[in-house]
Amino acid sequence: MLAVLRSSGFEGWLSRLAMTRPRLLAVSEPSVQLAIVVLLVLLFALQYRLWVGEGSLAQLHGLEQEIAVQEEELVRLRARNQELQAEVADLREGVQALEERARRDLGMIKPGEVFIQIIERVPPRAKP
Repeated sequence: MLAVLRSSGFEGWLSRLAMTRPRLLAVSEPSVQLAIVVLLVLLFALQYRLWVGEGSLAQLHGLEQEIAVQEEELVRLRARNQELQAEVADLREGVQALEERARRDLGMIKPGEVFIQIIERVPPRAKP
C-alpha cells in the first residue's frame, strides 16, 4: 500500500508542503502586513458596531422591550376606551345611569326624599 502512495506523488507533495509551511507563517512583506492590519481593524470596527454602536444588538434588545411596554399600555388604553364607550352609550340610552350620575356627582335628590350626609371624623394627628 505504501508503494501506491509513493507512486501517486503524495510524499512529494507532503515534503513540498513542509517546506512552504514556515514561509506561510512568516510574513515578511510590508504590504502583506499592512493588509493584515487593515483587515483586523475592519473586523474590530464591524464587531464594535454589532455589539455596541448604532443599530447594535443591545439597542435592538432595548427597542424590543420598549415595544412590549407600549403594547401593554395599548391594551390597557383599549380596555379603558371600551369602558368609556359603554358608559357613553348607557348615558345616551338609559335614564337610570343619568340619574345615578346626577345623584352621585351633583348630590341631587328626588322629591320626597331626605338627603343624609355622613361625615366621618378624622382622628387628630399626634404631634411629634
